[in-house]
Amino acid sequence: MSTLPAQLLRRRLAVIAAAAAAVALLAGASPAAAQARSSAGGARAVSAGTWGMAIEVPGTAALNTGGNAAVQAVSCPSAGNCSAGGYYNVGAEVFVVSEVNGTWHKAIEVPGSAALNTGGGAQINSVSCASAGNCTAGGWYTVSSGDVQAFVVSQVNGTWHQAKPVAMALNQGGGGAVQSVSCASAGNCSAGGTYNAGSAGGFVQGAFVVSEVNGIWGTAKQVPGTAALNGGGNANVTSVSCASAGNCSAGGWYTAGGASFPQEAFVVTQTGGTWGTAKEVPGTAALNKTGFAVVNSVSCTSPGNCTAGGEYNDASDRGQAFAVTQTSGTWATAKEVPGTGALNQGGGAGVSGAAVTSVSCRSAGNCSAGGQYKDSAGHFQVFVVTKTNGTWHTAIEVPGFATLNAGGSGAIGSAGIAPVSCASAGNCSTGGNYTDNSGHGQVFVDSQTNGIWGTAEQVPGTAALNTGGFAEMFSVSCAPAGTCSAGGFYQSPGGLQAFVVNKT
Repeated sequence: MSTLPAQLLRRRLAVIAAAAAAVALLAGASPAAAQARSSAGGARAVSAGTWGMAIEVPGTAALNTGGNAAVQAVSCPSAGNCSAGGYYNVGAEVFVVSEVNGTWHKAIEVPGSAALNTGGGAQINSVSCASAGNCTAGGWYTVSSGDVQAFVVSQVNGTWHQAKPVAMALNQGGGGAVQSVSCASAGNCSAGGTYNAGSAGGFVQGAFVVSEVNGIWGTAKQVPGTAALNGGGNANVTSVSCASAGNCSAGGWYTAGGASFPQEAFVVTQTGGTWGTAKEVPGTAALNKTGFAVVNSVSCTSPGNCTAGGEYNDASDRGQAFAVTQTSGTWATAKEVPGTGALNQGGGAGVSGAAVTSVSCRSAGNCSAGGQYKDSAGHFQVFVVTKTNGTWHTAIEVPGFATLNAGGSGAIGSAGIAPVSCASAGNCSTGGNYTDNSGHGQVFVDSQTNGIWGTAEQVPGTAALNTGGFAEMFSVSCAPAGTCSAGGFYQSPGGLQAFVVNKT
């Protein structure tokens, strides 16, 4: 196979990220900030916390002899206890690293990945931790023939075990990758992604799901129902969220048949360990007038109670942001995110405009989400929006972002990563990328406290680290207690380096 999964999986979001050159992220609050604070914050005030200084990931200097490393995914199950994954040497190898009691340990090459990755290209796309020291990561590697295969690797009681190929007879064309992993409890996870059926399937790129039960991974299978939906031969699971073992929801996209091969968004639910039948997101058929829709993020608080967000193209062929809610197992009708239509004034037909790229929910009906839009000057900007007690407020631009983003380019969830994470209802953090007035790519963080988003700030310490003027943040994760960690890369004289930063 001649192309890498990054090209196969990310489609328009990858194009947006590349065009933006250096991207920025979200923060912000509802214009009804007092209402959001009242309904989301409850009676107890929560401290916003303080972001510490970013550091190079310990141990990556020795690994990263090729000068190209990044943290791509972080997951924090408890305060000061996180795990992260990424790549080094221009994406040729993959590493994992853990934080224990607030201290980041030394990064290591993913055990067993060297034996699998004989073709010299690998990536971690997702990390999920059920409890401190019990995590799973997933992504892809390349074999000597150039084919790409999906893998998972588990951390058990603080020790990373050997990476394993995802058992998948489906992937005859060598285009397999885990795109998202979610673990409800130690040893009980679900994952989803894409595969290539090869000539036997008419070179169909399909969507798969696979589950781990009591520490044993099963065999990946095509998402039920997508064979009928995916007449255009291109589908992918982009996000998975598990509320409890065997009870998950996932979303993604497929291309329908017909002359135009429109791209549509789907959702699918796992109940009691069994995946149901995928269906087009209700309401998107009416919204998606010109054939591009995708679910970018799913977050579940209990079995059958989830929220998802993504993008569709309106009648003017311009991207718009949508959100959709599942209640007691039933998905409601997708709707445009309130306020994004007014924000998203830039560009015309065929323009990638507004999109929800990340959703995080800590209790039923209480979520925060973020995304991008294009302003009237044609610059990408970023928004946040909060749902309290089941009602979405009005999306706003991240507070302070316009000041940081003097170079005029911003996008949420660069490289397809979802960087919004909530510790509790109305108490969330995010981070991302922006272009400063010198045209340099920088990274920022922001926090929501009791329903109110603060002012975005440059990640502390990156001004000194990022001497090359090119940085991006790919992931943020907050533990229920409110501490958070984030990661990405910055440019030094020696090339691109991986960093982590903590909020305490």
